[in-house]
Amino acid sequence: MEQRNTNSVFRHLDWFTVILYLLLVTAGAVSIYAASYDFDHASIFDFAEFSGKQIRWIGLALVAALVLLLIDSRVYETYAYPIYIVTLLVLFVTIFIAPDIKGSHSWLVLGPMSLQPAEFAKVATALALAKLFSGYNFSLTASRANFGRALAIIFIPVILILAQKETGSALAYMALFFVLYREGMSGLVLLAALCAVVFFVLAVKFTETMIIGIPAGQFTVFVLIMLIMVCMVAVYCRQPVMARNILLWFVGSGLLIYILTIFGVTVPGLAYFLTALIVACLYCLLMSLRGGGTRKIFVTTGSVAIAVVFLFSINYTFDNVLQYHQQQRILVALGIKDDPRGAGYNVNQSKIAIGSGGLSGKGFLNGTQTKLKYVPEQHTDFIYCTIGEEEGFIGSTAVLILFLTLILRVLHIAERQPSIFGRVYAYCVASYFIFHLAINIGMVIGLCPVIGIPLPFFSYGGSSLWGFTFLLFILLRIDAARREHLSY
Repeated sequence: MEQRNTNSVFRHLDWFTVILYLLLVTAGAVSIYAASYDFDHASIFDFAEFSGKQIRWIGLALVAALVLLLIDSRVYETYAYPIYIVTLLVLFVTIFIAPDIKGSHSWLVLGPMSLQPAEFAKVATALALAKLFSGYNFSLTASRANFGRALAIIFIPVILILAQKETGSALAYMALFFVLYREGMSGLVLLAALCAVVFFVLAVKFTETMIIGIPAGQFTVFVLIMLIMVCMVAVYCRQPVMARNILLWFVGSGLLIYILTIFGVTVPGLAYFLTALIVACLYCLLMSLRGGGTRKIFVTTGSVAIAVVFLFSINYTFDNVLQYHQQQRILVALGIKDDPRGAGYNVNQSKIAIGSGGLSGKGFLNGTQTKLKYVPEQHTDFIYCTIGEEEGFIGSTAVLILFLTLILRVLHIAERQPSIFGRVYAYCVASYFIFHLAINIGMVIGLCPVIGIPLPFFSYGGSSLWGFTFLLFILLRIDAARREHLSY
């Protein structure tokens, strides 16, 4: 019976995804060899070098992948919560026993090797979230308690990882909000997240120019809040007349302020915007009491209030919560500060390396920026610049196509799952890959601040490689079980 089950697993395995995985890890090992190439140690299999160590990690990952495929798929769902709880305990213990490595306490030293529990916690969190959604009659939108439980599963490991001072790894868990959206979460949450990013960038970037007594960034954010309020009243609350009146109030009062400034009357900008928004909110609440739709109006006015509070908290957060090196990286990424020898050194050298590769690259092991070690961490978080320099635009694009194919395949696997557990878990896997790919590439080419997000299967390190291998092959085992059942 066991032999038949084993044969069934491999017969129904999605081999196309396995091939993509093997191509990516092989390309990753070759890229690490190119990034860390030393003329005195020319062998890619030298276990004293990064490439040799990565090949050893790949070999162990393949063994682990085989074990994961041989485990009954029902085990992952049955023991999802125990795995999650044990992982949380490990994260908690790591805070106190992990050594200080570049200011972070996130690595457990186990003899000759070091492991980062935060990478494996992604697997446990995905399993726990899938288990929650697969509960009997569970619906994310049925009650606030259900939504709170989902948020708790995501944010408990995030809090523990932040306590380890590992911001990059903690941010990766925010990718799971895409899963919540797929399972019924209101699009307003994603809109709020997008607005938070836009507001933060505008408020931090445009601080020098003043408009009616407030920084241009704050002025722009206030205008955006007004426009969002009008759109929410019209589309979300379905009150076009109310939206029209609010828009006329904003435009009319704004023109009045503009005319007063022409005649030399000083109008405090902050007082104007707060007054305009308060009047608009009160008007909405009063009209809703007369015509119904109170709940959505409360959501809209509450969102406006939260947006204003968030705007006022940006400067405090930037100056007092973020660490100095994080502040500098954000300033460099936003183009506010040019520090090619300090905080912007990594990104500047990375862009030089990628740009010098041209269309077809300088050739394998012929990169100058990478061979002369101009780019720090070029075998880990900045591995993509090595590909860009040596393989050029063609090679860089080929890597992105491989990742895109893998992500689309995972999404395809997700949609064909008959169980909620399998579908939600698959979307968790896809979300992690999308987030890591977007942030890492954006970081390397200067579109995102440097926050320490590895490129899956390419960046050197056993923890990242194992974590993504576990994620992918557990999914493949769950999918194989689906196909096994269909064949009977």
